[in-house]
Amino acid sequence: MIVTKNWLNEWIDLSEVDTEHLLKTFNAIGLEVDRHETISIPDGVVVGYVEKCEKHPDADKLNVCQVNVGNEIRQIVCGASNVRAGIHIALATVGAELPGGLKIKEAKLRGVESHGMICSAKEIGLPPMGEGIMILDDSIGELVLGKNLNGYSAFKDEIIEIELTANRGDCLSIHGIARDLRAALSRPLKEMNPNEKQEGRLGIGRILQLHHSETFETDLLFGAVDIKELSVPFTVQLRLAMIDQPYTTSVDALLLYATHSTGVILRAYPFEKFGDLENKGIITLGDDENGYAALYGKEKVSVIGVSQEKEAHFTGSEGLAVIEASYIAPDLIAKKMGDKKIPSCPHYYRSSRGSEPKINMGIEYVTALFEKHSASQIYGGNIELCSSYEPRIISMCEEEFESFIGLKIDKTRITQIFKNLGMDIGKPKGSTFAISVPKFRHDIVNKQDIIEEVVRIVGIDNIPSKPLVFAEANRMSDDLADYKKTRMYRQRAAQSGFYESVHFVFNERVQVEKYGFVCTEESKELLNPITATFDTLRPTLLVGLLNSASANVKVNQKKIALFEAGMVFDSHRRESKRISFIVSGAMESEKISNAGKPSGIDFAAFTKLIADVVGSFELVAHQPAHTLAHPYVCAKVMIGSEEAGELFRVHPQIEEEFDLPQTFMCELKTDLLPYGLIEAQPYSKFQASFRDLSILISKEVTYEAIKAVIEKHRSAQIQRFYPVDRYVSENLGENMSLTLRFVLQSDEKTLEDEDITMAMESVLNGLKEELGVSLR
Repeated sequence: MIVTKNWLNEWIDLSEVDTEHLLKTFNAIGLEVDRHETISIPDGVVVGYVEKCEKHPDADKLNVCQVNVGNEIRQIVCGASNVRAGIHIALATVGAELPGGLKIKEAKLRGVESHGMICSAKEIGLPPMGEGIMILDDSIGELVLGKNLNGYSAFKDEIIEIELTANRGDCLSIHGIARDLRAALSRPLKEMNPNEKQEGRLGIGRILQLHHSETFETDLLFGAVDIKELSVPFTVQLRLAMIDQPYTTSVDALLLYATHSTGVILRAYPFEKFGDLENKGIITLGDDENGYAALYGKEKVSVIGVSQEKEAHFTGSEGLAVIEASYIAPDLIAKKMGDKKIPSCPHYYRSSRGSEPKINMGIEYVTALFEKHSASQIYGGNIELCSSYEPRIISMCEEEFESFIGLKIDKTRITQIFKNLGMDIGKPKGSTFAISVPKFRHDIVNKQDIIEEVVRIVGIDNIPSKPLVFAEANRMSDDLADYKKTRMYRQRAAQSGFYESVHFVFNERVQVEKYGFVCTEESKELLNPITATFDTLRPTLLVGLLNSASANVKVNQKKIALFEAGMVFDSHRRESKRISFIVSGAMESEKISNAGKPSGIDFAAFTKLIADVVGSFELVAHQPAHTLAHPYVCAKVMIGSEEAGELFRVHPQIEEEFDLPQTFMCELKTDLLPYGLIEAQPYSKFQASFRDLSILISKEVTYEAIKAVIEKHRSAQIQRFYPVDRYVSENLGENMSLTLRFVLQSDEKTLEDEDITMAMESVLNGLKEELGVSLR
């Protein structure tokens, strides 16, 4: 955004604000200054008046001019195509030194003396203003012949380019920048007083009407001007050059100037596009083929906030023009363009970031320019369409301001800041402010945005630094405990020789159902799976581990030990945590101790590996619900009295399908694995005794039954017991020999033989009575 100090001064009094302070203020309030340039015309460049202009006698492209500089007439040879008699020009007199080091001297051009040079804008250090020389007018002030141009304020200016963030569309105008300066400098905005004289004017309602069925959330205002003898004043030309804004027609120039000055989007249409004077012209507001709000006359003329049809531009120098001022919310138009992009014009940049919603200001400003700089007829009144707007209200108390900023700011100061920023504040209730966000500040949506406004106006450098003081909240949540628990078991698995395998939470439904697992219900299934082989949420980790083990075998891995910790999902998409293991092939790698021929994994070795990771557990006979498990080498894993999972050998057919050697798998519920503080338990200081009991018992009797009887008849001295040997032979027939080891210990004394014998007799008698066992 480019502004000039003189242009800003038309909206806010900066006469007592030096440029350095102005630039610092811009940077302090978040309007970062990207470029600053001072306009300065050298001495000796004066106002002149061309009294005569004749062709050079010896050059077709040169003219000999008689230029009045007040105290004398000077002869100047000029080659500009637009030089003519009756115009005021900028004359560099002999002795003047122009930018670039050019010093003006007496000269003869094709034999004709020339006492100076009629200058173009670029030659005296101004931005380019088109081809030819500058033609001055009284828009710069009273034209005094012979007066140095640097004596006019128009030629003593400061060009300031400001880098705006995308959300500050309210500052894409001179008026918007001045509005921010009002808050920063505590200076009032100047009142714009357009000519409100309406007497004798033909009302616009006689020639034009607007048809619409809805507002399409837009604001529209139409005026009409019968343009005659329009000329673009020099000041307007110069300022458009300073902001690098090209234009094609005089009407275009005034509209662009008014838009840059007020921020209101303005367009001009030939009246013929809507009708004729005999019959009222009709403007119709409707939606176009792309769903955008558009204006129609005899045909579509524009898309509001986006573009204007090429044939609908007012391109003439005279004629009846319909002037449109419009506003549409930036989020609305940006969303539309995101959904369906269409060609746009330069005005879209402004409307998509937030143009000025006070559209009557734009119409009044531009019609005042037409009236002042032409013989145009202005039609009285306007045709208006406004959509409803409910301002956003943000409530904050004084304590919140102090908490956010770290500085106590007086309530009166806060009120004044918001008032100067154009925000209405309801009558404070106690220490609470009800701040009404104006339509032009669409970027303010929450308390943090309100605080940012206060901070940038107060000045970040004016807020004293304070040490950060805070009390951290207790973050020892269940989620953290779950994470630490999972991490602990992952680390234990890695320490036990397992490698972690990570898979997507998706499986192929056909494969999973093939092995007897229940997948997500069809009504709750994935709508857009990432691939055809990932079309359901996994009900188990086992299938993924089998696939990974198979892939390892194919690259000639002899020992495979993998684990995975993750989520699984039931048929209702309820998730739960699991940790699963797979060991296939050799128990260990090839080394000297096994002569390069390691033994294969077996049930006992696999069980020990799992115990190394999860701790102690018991195995109970189990019939699996899926077909991955060997039906005769499968067990429930019991931790305490809870069923924590299952441990099994993979079915030989499945091993063959996946090209795996003998393979064992285990899947456990993570939530049932022990975790937490380990409490110290009392232990006996007296010696423990071990006794083995070898019994003959039917092969049909399960260990669970044996264990239940022992638990029923065990004495307090028996601390624990476990099987150590099982023997079967033809001699034993339908029986088997089972050896149990008992650990006996007392907290009160060293056990004597009598105590031990009594305890063992109680167990043996119970086994004989209930299971019919005998000693071996």
